This record gives sequence, C-alpha cells and structure tokens, in this order.
Amino acid sequence: MGENQKLMSLFDQFYPTSTKKDKRLFFAPGRVNLIGEHTDYNGGYVFPAALTIGTYMVVREREDEVFHLASLNFDQKITFSLHELVFKEEDDWGNYPKGIIKELVKEGVSLKGADILYEGTIPNGAGLSSSASIGMVTAYALSKLANAKLSRVDLAKLCQRMENHFIGVNSGIMDQYAVGLCKEKHAIYLNTMTMHAEDVPLELHGHKIVITNTNKRRGLADSKYNERRAQCEEALKRIQREKTSIQTLSDLSVADLPSIERLIDDELLYRRAKHVVTENKRTSDAKKALQAGDLLLFGQLMIGSHLSLKEDYEVTGKELDALFEAQRRVEGCVGTRMTGAGFGGCTVSVVKEEAVELFKESVEVEYEQETGLTPTFYICEAGNGVHEVQGEV
Repeated sequence: MGENQKLMSLFDQFYPTSTKKDKRLFFAPGRVNLIGEHTDYNGGYVFPAALTIGTYMVVREREDEVFHLASLNFDQKITFSLHELVFKEEDDWGNYPKGIIKELVKEGVSLKGADILYEGTIPNGAGLSSSASIGMVTAYALSKLANAKLSRVDLAKLCQRMENHFIGVNSGIMDQYAVGLCKEKHAIYLNTMTMHAEDVPLELHGHKIVITNTNKRRGLADSKYNERRAQCEEALKRIQREKTSIQTLSDLSVADLPSIERLIDDELLYRRAKHVVTENKRTSDAKKALQAGDLLLFGQLMIGSHLSLKEDYEVTGKELDALFEAQRRVEGCVGTRMTGAGFGGCTVSVVKEEAVELFKESVEVEYEQETGLTPTFYICEAGNGVHEVQGEV
C-alpha cells in the first residue's frame, strides 16, 4: 500500500461514517526561497521554488456546517461550526484552517462543513513554510469542493490576509504564491509589487539543492519579523518626506543609497533599507546567472545575501551563522545562505552532487561542536504547487 492509500484508509479510522460522499486527497508543497529574503513585504523580488515535501489533506464534505480537523502531526483534534470562526489560543494549529474557512466565507464561497485529516511532511518551525502549505491546501481543496471560481493567485492573497489578520503575522505574499503557483523543476522569479511572475528552469548542471535544518525551533509570530517590517515602514516614511514618488523601498536602486542614508538619518533604519535595496539587486543578478548557467556567480550572490541578512538586517543568529560558516568551507559547496524569516530555521545550499555526502558529514561535525545541536539535511527537488492528487490513491 502506497503512502497516499495509507492516508486515505487512516481517514476512515478517524471518521467512520455511512455517508456516501467521496473523500478527496489534496497536496500543497513547502517552499524554499533561493534568494530574495525580507523583500516581499517591501515590494521587491523573490526567487522561490516549491518542494516535494508539504501538507497532504484528505477531505470529505458534510451537510451540517460543522468542521472536524485532525492531523497525524498533532494529537489535538479540533471541531467548530461555520458560526464559530474565531481565533482561539487553545485551538493551536487548527486556527490556520479555521482562518482560511473564515476568509472563504467572506468571499461568498458556499461551505457545508467537512471532515479533514492532514499529514505534514515539512518539519514545523523550520522556515520552509508549513503555515502557507496548510493554508493553501485548505483554501484550494475547499474551494474545489464548493466549485468556487477563485484563481490560485486569489487563494494566495486570501491565505496572506488570513495570516496577517487572523493569526497576526505581517507576512508578505511570497510563501503563499510559491506554494500555489510553482512548477516542477522551476523556480518563480516574482515581483511582489506588480505580481508579475516568470518561471525560470532550475537547471543545476550536476549540483543539488541541500536544505539544512538548524533544529532550533522558531515561531514566526513571536519572532522579530513584525519589528523588522515596522522598521522598513519607518525608513520608507522618512525617505518619502523628500522623494514623494517612492512607493516602496524596492523603488530604490543601489545608486540611491548615499542619498537615502542622509534622508533616513538613523544608522539602524538605514541598514534595514540598505539590505532590501541590495537584496533586490542580488536577486535580479541571481536570476540572470541561473539562466546563463553560471552557478558560481549564483552561489556568490547567495553568500552575499546571507552576509547582508546577518550584518544589515540582523535576522540570522548563532545557529544559522554556524551552519553558514561550516557550509561555505566545504569544497563543492558553491553557495549557501539562510532561507526564510531567520532566527533559526534552515539554510539552502547549492552543492556539487559528488560532494553532498562530504558536505553533510563535515557540516554536522562542525555545527554540533559549535552549537550542541544536530542538523537535519534534505536533498531537494523542485516540485509542483498545490494540486489534487489523482491516480495515486
């Protein structure tokens, strides 16, 4: 029995019933951002790819307007009706699907209730977007069940609104967009201001993408993420006093840095803005390098990204920096950087295929000596965005 069939039969154990309604299986991936970090809420460029790990969701419609949620990753089961769509601390992980259901109802989607079983294969708190994955799989599956006319972009925006207003995390659009719209063996080069997206083949010419988990748990909502966003907003306000045409920090170029340093007149706020401006340039250059097959340049830009996130944006921390330093010393690692919000989570590295085992061994020894933690490695492929799993069950 395949994994998907196992999940479908486990559903029957969680929800034994005589209903004739069909159960259906959906999947949303996690994502890794290759470069372009903390730019998405500043109107900038990001360059993510979907992963082949993510969130599975088996769902069967009900008729009584009640939702029953269970997960193979958590002991807690959650039940609520369409008339109880409020955030509750004690509902923990269940607040993500509940917030999505609330947003779908606001959009006029006709929901009748459902039994739902989730299984996540993304490590929680790793910065690989488990929250966007559970959000997007729920939004996509329930909109399909209701035959709603919402596009994947609509659903990505809906999921972002849920995170912002229901969960209280001021996340940008990148995670939901990547989880919803990425294609197999491609990365998406996305302008988060205009939503113009370009699918770029992820041709690595004998290299592998290796994700390394620090195994330092971090919660996005209670990290300094919202603080960094507020600092960027303050820097932008100061710039706009004189440069009224500037809508986001991403409207600025590297050539503008000397003038905006004067306008911001605060060393810390200037460094935050400087990271956004230089990261946009690195992301644009990285896309061109990948298209030209220049992985050495791509790797150097990744390293520059990490250093900027460490020095100007200050979102790395001891564990991510220890991984980064150990990884960049391995021969065969052409580039590495933190990925995600920071303060723990993961790095993403581009490593020559024949050097992957050496990379894992030497990084593990050095990282354990430095931090006392054991890292976890994932050799990744770029997968498809959210979809219904058919023909596999």
